Amino acid sequence: MKPATGIIPARYRSTRFPGKALAFILGKPLIQRVYEGAKRARLLDQVIIATDDERIFQVARKFGAQVVMTSALHRSGTERVAEVARKIKTPIIINIQGDEPLIEGKMIDKLVKVLQDKSILMASLMARVSDLNLLADSNRVKVVVDKKDYALYFSRSPLPFQASRFFYQHIGIYGFKRDFLLKLVRLQPSRLEKMEKLEQLRVLENGYRIKMVETDFLTLSVDLPQDIIKVEEILRKKE
Repeated sequence: MKPATGIIPARYRSTRFPGKALAFILGKPLIQRVYEGAKRARLLDQVIIATDDERIFQVARKFGAQVVMTSALHRSGTERVAEVARKIKTPIIINIQGDEPLIEGKMIDKLVKVLQDKSILMASLMARVSDLNLLADSNRVKVVVDKKDYALYFSRSPLPFQASRFFYQHIGIYGFKRDFLLKLVRLQPSRLEKMEKLEQLRVLENGYRIKMVETDFLTLSVDLPQDIIKVEEILRKKE
């Protein structure tokens, strides 16, 4: 099994929810919830938090995380992850979004397993959603795939237009071959990427493929303060 490192990019200056990485969810900071979920993955050799903020750095150190300071000039979490990936030799890198407090280790392990295939450069997760009323929710990124589960397109708009029974929601956790990740961040942001505000479209627009892996876990990312209430309701049922 090729070794893998999980990297969690975390910044303080979120546009819609400043300081959300340190927002408390049932007594623990959001970033701690994400870190503990990632640590439950059996196939990660290490989990690193990557931040450009001293407040996040100190909090992460306090709860025992491995954390590194990165440049404040990065345009995306992927660029922040790549900075850390350049300094380590692990052949597989998992980019774990810092706003996913419901992340399960089994989800990460699925990506690590898929990336053992030398032909797969990048992989991500998707989950079936049967409530078609959610199809128009622009905060839920939709994905359509081909018969081999490679992504055809991602969108914030309803996709497919006339979905029946279910649609696939993209779960924003990415797995990369390290060398491909370092190549990807050197590419310029693409037209559709900027229109949809979805950086994974840069991969498709440059002719590369993303292997999509279905998961039974439908996470809830924290984008706005009110999302914390929803996450806490879910956690109370689980705990």
